[in-house]
Amino acid sequence: MIDIQKQIAYWSNGAAEDCEVAHDLIYDDSRTMHGLFFVHLSLEKWFKAIVCKQTNDIPPKIHDLLRLADLGKMALTPEQIDFLGRMNLYNIGGRYPDEAFPKPSLDRAKDYFEQAGSLIAWLKKML
Repeated sequence: MIDIQKQIAYWSNGAAEDCEVAHDLIYDDSRTMHGLFFVHLSLEKWFKAIVCKQTNDIPPKIHDLLRLADLGKMALTPEQIDFLGRMNLYNIGGRYPDEAFPKPSLDRAKDYFEQAGSLIAWLKKML
């Protein structure tokens, strides 16, 4: 039998750690592509924690934030949908460096990090 609380803790603890790494990469090192990859990773893990809670099962091995939100039965605003669609690009860019994605400016990376922080605060309330 799956210990759902243990799974939720696993995903949420990993998400918090990845968010700290994202912050350091963006704010301390100005490594925007790597930082936004970790922002995506943090969001992905928060969503997977919620999927565990909603389904009482282990989340699928996927990275699409919008699909995970759907599996977690989350009612997203149009703004959140747009933001998650943009963040999905950094998952691809981080995993497949041969893809041609423009490097985001430091200001844009900081803005995305702040938007993710607001979304994460909302996601935490669901746990």
